[in-house]
Amino acid sequence: MEINDLSPWLLLVAPVIIVMGYTVFGLSGFGSTVISVPVLAHFLPVSYLVPLMALLDLASASLVGSASREHVSKPEMKRIIPWMFVGFVVGVTLLKGVPDEYLRTALGIFAMGMGVYSIFNPTVLRTISSWWSVPAGIVGGAIATIFGAGGPIYSTYLGGRLKDKTEIRATISTLISISAFTRAIMYAVTGLMLHVPIFEGFVVLAPFVWVGLKLGDRIHVGLSQQQMRRAIGCVLVLTGGSLLVRVFVA
Repeated sequence: MEINDLSPWLLLVAPVIIVMGYTVFGLSGFGSTVISVPVLAHFLPVSYLVPLMALLDLASASLVGSASREHVSKPEMKRIIPWMFVGFVVGVTLLKGVPDEYLRTALGIFAMGMGVYSIFNPTVLRTISSWWSVPAGIVGGAIATIFGAGGPIYSTYLGGRLKDKTEIRATISTLISISAFTRAIMYAVTGLMLHVPIFEGFVVLAPFVWVGLKLGDRIHVGLSQQQMRRAIGCVLVLTGGSLLVRVFVA
């Protein structure tokens, strides 16, 4: 990919979209990839965007997770992480044969459905079973491996298990950090990440990631628990909708 081949509009669009995507990430702990990639894919190859977003997600999740490390739910991490790694294997093997548009459609409908439910039911009336960590980990890990969008799955599970908004965000961002780190290793081993333009893009966009995280954090602090559930519901509707739009446009 040569710099001369890039659209001049990218210089305006990319910073704005990255700030928007990571404002959502700072608010909820997920959502940057499924908001940013569908728009930026109009200007940049997906083979470039996927490893670039893995690097940006790794850096941002590490920042959010380290800032609120004491709020991470260790019991939930212990439940879901082993199954998340099973999901990584499933994503690399079994689901690679399933067309992306089917997976995006299913995830988009699921995310929008759960988002609408969270918006109209902001108070958790009962805690769901911890056994839901098994399908949440497997499906979230598989979806994350294929196109980096495991956040809606993790959010739905943790939203039904945890009551504190900061605990939910910290735990989701830590799961995203582990997922992004694993994907980064996979991309490096396969050679997909070992290109100078990817690291150049990371350096250029990192300041806009920081701006978005700061904005999202300020919004997060000012929200009540019910408002936070509604906000995450809006994020789920937005991310699910973006996946469906990308399927229909394609």
